[in-house]
Amino acid sequence: MKKKLLSLVMAAAMVLGLAACGSSADTTDTGSDDSASGTTFKIGTIGPLTGENAIYGLAVANGAKIAVEEINASDSSIKFELQSQDDVADGETSVNAYNKLMDWGMQLLVGPTTTGAAQAVSAVTNTDRTFMLTPSASSTDVIDGKDNVFQVCFTDPNQGTGSADYMAENMPDAKIAIIYRNDDAYSQGIHDTFVTEAAAKGLNVVYEGTFTKDTATDFSVQLTGAQSAGADLVFLPIYYQPASVILNQANAMGYAPTFFGVDGMDGILTMEGFDTSLAEGVMLLTPFSADAQDERTQNFVKSYQEEFDDTPNQFAADAYDAVYILKAALEAAECTPDMSSTDICEAVVAVMPTLSVDGLTGAGMTWDASGAVSKEPMAVVIENGTYVLP
Repeated sequence: MKKKLLSLVMAAAMVLGLAACGSSADTTDTGSDDSASGTTFKIGTIGPLTGENAIYGLAVANGAKIAVEEINASDSSIKFELQSQDDVADGETSVNAYNKLMDWGMQLLVGPTTTGAAQAVSAVTNTDRTFMLTPSASSTDVIDGKDNVFQVCFTDPNQGTGSADYMAENMPDAKIAIIYRNDDAYSQGIHDTFVTEAAAKGLNVVYEGTFTKDTATDFSVQLTGAQSAGADLVFLPIYYQPASVILNQANAMGYAPTFFGVDGMDGILTMEGFDTSLAEGVMLLTPFSADAQDERTQNFVKSYQEEFDDTPNQFAADAYDAVYILKAALEAAECTPDMSSTDICEAVVAVMPTLSVDGLTGAGMTWDASGAVSKEPMAVVIENGTYVLP
């Protein structure tokens, strides 16, 4: 692993915010002093604030909150009022959360957080003509055919391609196993692109194993299959919860390949009850590292730690960036808070392809009419409980 990976580096991340990290709240409000007078834009976030995926939704809500507080305290003419809703990473619940936000008067949506929920809500926002900027839902299905929906995170194809390209450049002789969840659009999407790109690059995939949400507790068959096939590199296009189980079970059976994950693995180092020593040497693609030394990242991390007593992950950074992206778009479109959500949507859609935004998760981020962001992931390796460049 050489420093060739620097070609993959994208700028570090920014975060969306929730007022408290408690698991019982499903709604949080943050507003400027002008919120009662109708001079602020109403934005909402949707994500899992409770349940097994709460680490993602809380990070998004918290990151957004920090961005809103910074903007409202600045001399910017754009001010925000923020409300966050819980969807427990469920599509139907997410649509209900969206409707609650619209009843509140939401004008722009930052969310939903997870891919499945975002797919469900994006169809509704397209019909309603509400502008939607998801910080972390990475499937192209979220934006396909919906001109009002944009992404902050890099897409599943980008992650699959980026992973294969990195392996081809730095580990061309590896024998690769893939373990992925075949009932999850996020995991399946990254897998499909990775396999195509790996074949094009001449990589040697020796084993593929699948699992579902209901079978994510025992990976003995998949790990045995990977080990028997001689895999010395295991690609995990999955979230951190099943990845933690895989790392535990691989350690128990004495199987020690290099594990390579994607952005959904971000959060494993703060997972309650997980032995972080098992993640030593794990590689992953991420748009953000809280250990980065640039001033912008360090200021964000400091604010996040002071307010939430926690270290921000890339979901928080994506959400933080999302609020600043909305600010830039509203300024460029010359929108005013008295405009309807529909009029704001049309105005912002028109200017999005003209923007270039520097954020924690990307320098010079741009968008085309498809809604996909142009930026690159970076590969990091976990050493001594932190992310470092290989």
